[in-house]
Formats: sequence, C-alpha cells, structure tokens
Amino acid sequence: MPTVVVAIGGNSLIPDADHITVQDQYAAAAETDDHIAALVEQGWDVAISHGNGPQVGFILRRSELSSDELHEIPLDYCGADTQGAIGYMLQQNLVNDFRQRGITKSVATVVTQVEVDANDPAFASPSKPIGSFMDEAKAVQRRDEDGWDIKEDAGRGWRRVVASPAPKRIVELDVIKQLLDAGVVTIAVGGGGIPVITNDAGDLEGVPAVIDKDLASAMLASQVDADLLLISTAVEQVALNFGKDNEEWVSQFTLAEVKQYLAEGGHFAEGSMAPKMRAVVQFMEAGGKEALITNPANIERAIAGETGTRIVP
Repeated sequence: MPTVVVAIGGNSLIPDADHITVQDQYAAAAETDDHIAALVEQGWDVAISHGNGPQVGFILRRSELSSDELHEIPLDYCGADTQGAIGYMLQQNLVNDFRQRGITKSVATVVTQVEVDANDPAFASPSKPIGSFMDEAKAVQRRDEDGWDIKEDAGRGWRRVVASPAPKRIVELDVIKQLLDAGVVTIAVGGGGIPVITNDAGDLEGVPAVIDKDLASAMLASQVDADLLLISTAVEQVALNFGKDNEEWVSQFTLAEVKQYLAEGGHFAEGSMAPKMRAVVQFMEAGGKEALITNPANIERAIAGETGTRIVP
C-alpha cells in the first residue's frame, strides 16, 4: 500500500483565540482525524507528524507563573510533554473513527528524539522566540542568572530566543519503520522532534532548541520512503504573492518552479508558507515522488486532485 506522511500544523489544533482549551484542541484534532481516517479507508499507510508551538508556549507560561512554588520545565521536556498530549488526542480520535468506520487498524504515538549537530551555526545565533514577554529588567536578569539568550520582539517586550538547528537524525526511526511495516498508523516527530545532541561521552542529551516541524516531517517522509508528503495547513491552496493585489492561487508547481520562487523571495511568507516550501524541496530532492499542501477539510479532495497545491518533480 502507498505511504503518506501527514504533517499537521500546531496552530491547526487551535482554530482561533476563543478556542484554545484542551477540549477545543481535542475537537479540532477530531475534525482533522476524520479526514485522515478517510485516507486509511482508501488504502493508505499513514504516518502523522504535528506542530506544537502554541502548546509548548502554554506549558512554558504555566511554568513561569508557578516558578515561585515549582521547578521550571526545560524546553526539551516541554517537547516531550506535547508529543504525548497531542499524540493522545490524535490517536484516541483515530481509534474512535476506525471503530465507527469498521477499520481494523492500530494507532501508536512514538515519543521521538531528533538529533541535531552540536556545532550547528544556529546555536551561535539563536532566533526562535519562546515563552512569555518580559520587561527588559526581567529579561536581563534571566540572561545573567540562567544563561538565556534574549531579544526585543517588535516593540512588544523582551523574550527568550533559542536556536533552530537543522534535523540530522531521527533517533527512533527503526521503531517508526517497524510500526508502519506492521500497518500501524504512527504519530511521530511531533513538534519537529525533541532536539538532542550526542555529547562528549557519546550519550544523547536534550538541548534547548526548536526544530522546524516541516523539515523534520520531510526527513521522516524521505526515510520511510513515503509516496506522498502531505502538509496540512490553514489554507486550501498555496498562493503566490499571498495577501497582495496580485495574489494568485496555484494548483501545481514543479520542483524547479518552487526553488526559483524561493530564490527570488517575496512570493511565500517567511512566517508561514516559505518553511513549508523549503521542506517540500528537501523531500523532493531526496527522491520524494510528490508533495501536497492543503487544509484539513480538503484532504480527501486534494488527494483526489480536485484542490490543494501539488508539487511534482
């Protein structure tokens, strides 16, 4: 059977600012899972990855607010926590969908470590904001006492910033492959994976960093020989010049066209679509057959070629 890696955005579990509770996220996961269950029903083997940015932010905020009574939670543990919690939402909803559809399938979540290079240049210039806004005095205190890198964020206050290194190795890859080979729907590489390095003793060690979820998903898709990388995001199709007067929705790109538009700049927003298109390039250049970008509600229609944006060699 063909294999698809479905990369779900962390923000897709939070429809809007009025629906951010755990119950709201569970309901959003249920909607996305219904469309993924339809793919399974069509005969696809499925691996699922997901973002976790908002959820990690919630954990960090709780940790900071309770720091006068409880220990603060390191960033790599936040990643592990969210992999478990979001995996639980996705797998329970899928099990329920499978029962209702009469599908005999198992679902498992793999708490996934992703190794990065300790010498990655990103560690020398941290740029990914995390956690709460602070005034300058508090930010300087955390820098001096805890070794945080801090940065003023567009006039809104100061925040901690961490590195966003490139993913190098999925530590649990063999387990993920075994599960997929056994027909298990597998949730893995959540939030881009828990970032770890190999220390001087040769042991794995967690580091305070954030790995790009789409790049890690592209790596996963390549290494499990997926037939399709499906990136589920907020829009039905990809647009050139998004939000501008000359906005143009596109149903298909070639790999060469995507690389050209990325090189020119300005076509894809850096905060949203550009990282996804870079992930598509990584997947395709590693031998991937096809990539597809659409929103959760249109997954089945996009697979059928009726909508979405398809990227082909």
